[in-house]
Amino acid sequence: MSKQHAIRGLRGSALMIVLVVVMIVSLGAYTFSELMFTHNETATLSSQNIQAKWLVDAGIDVARVHLLQPHTQRMSAGGDFDNPTVFQAVNVIADPDPNLTGNFTMIAPNLDSDGYTAGFRFGLEDESSRLNLNTLTIADKYAADGGREMLMALPGMTVDTADAIMDWIDEDDETREFGAEFDYYQSLGSPYEPNNGPFNTVEELLLVRGVMPELLFGADINRNGMIDSHEEPARQRVQELVSMANTSAGDEVLNAGSLDRGWSAYLTLHSQENNLNINGEPRIDINSADLQTLHQDLSAVFDPAVANFIILYRQGYELVDEPQTDGIPQPASAVEIDFLRESEREFTQVLDLVGKRLLYESDLVDEDPIDILPAYPLDISLANTIDLLMDNASTSSNPTIPGRLNINQAPRLLLQGVPGLSDEMIDFIIQTRSIDPYQDQQNYYRHETWLLKQSGINFLLGGTPFTLENMKALQPFICGGGSVFRAQIIGYYEGGTASARGEVVIDATTVTPRIRLWRDLSHLGRGYPLDVLGLHYAGGSQTALPSVQ
Repeated sequence: MSKQHAIRGLRGSALMIVLVVVMIVSLGAYTFSELMFTHNETATLSSQNIQAKWLVDAGIDVARVHLLQPHTQRMSAGGDFDNPTVFQAVNVIADPDPNLTGNFTMIAPNLDSDGYTAGFRFGLEDESSRLNLNTLTIADKYAADGGREMLMALPGMTVDTADAIMDWIDEDDETREFGAEFDYYQSLGSPYEPNNGPFNTVEELLLVRGVMPELLFGADINRNGMIDSHEEPARQRVQELVSMANTSAGDEVLNAGSLDRGWSAYLTLHSQENNLNINGEPRIDINSADLQTLHQDLSAVFDPAVANFIILYRQGYELVDEPQTDGIPQPASAVEIDFLRESEREFTQVLDLVGKRLLYESDLVDEDPIDILPAYPLDISLANTIDLLMDNASTSSNPTIPGRLNINQAPRLLLQGVPGLSDEMIDFIIQTRSIDPYQDQQNYYRHETWLLKQSGINFLLGGTPFTLENMKALQPFICGGGSVFRAQIIGYYEGGTASARGEVVIDATTVTPRIRLWRDLSHLGRGYPLDVLGLHYAGGSQTALPSVQ
């Protein structure tokens, strides 16, 4: 081979080497580019995951600001129960690219009267629609085994488990009829002591004898308020446990109802009501020790006959059902109050005023006794007067009233546990009540005593299951609505790239609503389809949904 041919061969080899090197460098560059692109996507996704949690925090702040407003303002803005304008797809991060558009939505299961899921709503849950575990011992003071009776309303609950729960929270070490106390828990392989006081969390129930995770949490594993296909085996397991509980109960029929979300969906530790009127002002404590100041406060709100009647009641004048003299009965405003006379009697509840007469006997020898007309006669006129009384009068100066059950939103099975509520009464409540306060613009159902108002109306139409006496017996257990709310908030990007989910309980009984419970549910996934949560850029065009911008 000639020298020229050799040079040409070397040049050809060099070209091949250069091509190979270029290819290797190109592949390296491509690999590096792909690696950098992947790292960029990872960093973006990580950033969005963090921002999704901030979207949840934004939702919490919006809920707190909403609850900071007086009742009338909240209702004028659409209310708390189902208000997509305020609570659905609230845009926090605006961007034409759906992958970069961040929203939050507050969502809750829309339940039917029996506690079964019937779709979704965008709003808050009233904690008073749940049974407050930490007030069950108070129920015992008003009804024999009242706490047990309220627990027995839960599907699959047995009397053994109910009594064990009551033993866990009562202050003594005496074992109830079917309960479990210190000795039982000390006999376990890993012994521990019962709390003998309030629960710290609902999950603490798992320490109580007889409480199983399947019954406490149900089959809704991802906590989205519905049973997805992958949760069907869990539902079957829960149904088996309920069937076993019914079988072991013998002739006793246990409550029926949905356990898809478990007992935890019916239980709370936080429910309470503000002891305030509709304007956010403290109610008047009609058991106040200073009768003269009490009279002044009452006179600023009530008719003089009502203000005087309350003072005369407190001063211990005789209560009567029928007139006791031959004279014409007089309103209490006809009496001049002697504030030097001390208080001798207190009200046990505001309804003690209804239907009561007084016999006023002056300390002066030459004055005849006077029959005092009721401040609140038990007749149809009560429907026009009782709201003012309930909204402005209280038997306590405590700022809150704990743990009563909201009869307007509580499911049937919890109503069945209220001592003294018959099936006929429960049917009447469910058929008559207004679940969404926003639909009740006249505040007719604001207080539990709407049952008495409705009784006056129904009296003309053929009767009602409620009387004043059973209403007074029920009042320690029921209310028309609470001041503590639960929200499940989902922060998400519209492109589905990242999301976070949290559950929070907000206490609106304080000047600034405070967080009583916060729980991160992000590990359970978004839980809901994007079209349910709401999209601003569906199909590439912006829709008119709320924004915090």
